[in-house]
Amino acid sequence: MFDIGFLELMIIGVVGLLVLGPERLPKAARTAGLWIGKIKRTVSGMQREISAQLEAEELRQKLNEQQKKLDESVRQVQRDVESLAEPDRPAESKPDQAPAPSAEQRLDDALARARRDGAGSQGPADDARPDERPEPTAADKDASSR
Repeated sequence: MFDIGFLELMIIGVVGLLVLGPERLPKAARTAGLWIGKIKRTVSGMQREISAQLEAEELRQKLNEQQKKLDESVRQVQRDVESLAEPDRPAESKPDQAPAPSAEQRLDDALARARRDGAGSQGPADDARPDERPEPTAADKDASSR
């Protein structure tokens, strides 16, 4: 750390002996040793903390990369399933086309057609609201004119 050799230590010891005297030199050396130990422990603790933070940041980056890959895979599977569920619709819709109706809207349309078809074969329903009654087709108009 400081790269102090034996000769430098001897000079520091002699100067300390002259300045402090033989009675206070051992206590001063012990105090200096304690302070140096505390400083070393603090520095090593900071180094460990910095290393842990760097490792945590690397792990976060790897986790984010894996999350992005997983999200892209999920989107790809979702597109594949949607394309299998709707074989008559092309896999990629063109921007000038209207968006495909939702499943709920398609179900409502199918129920409305079924009601119309059922009402047409049994005759007009008297209890149906006027806006739900189907409009007569050309065949119905021809049959009613005879």
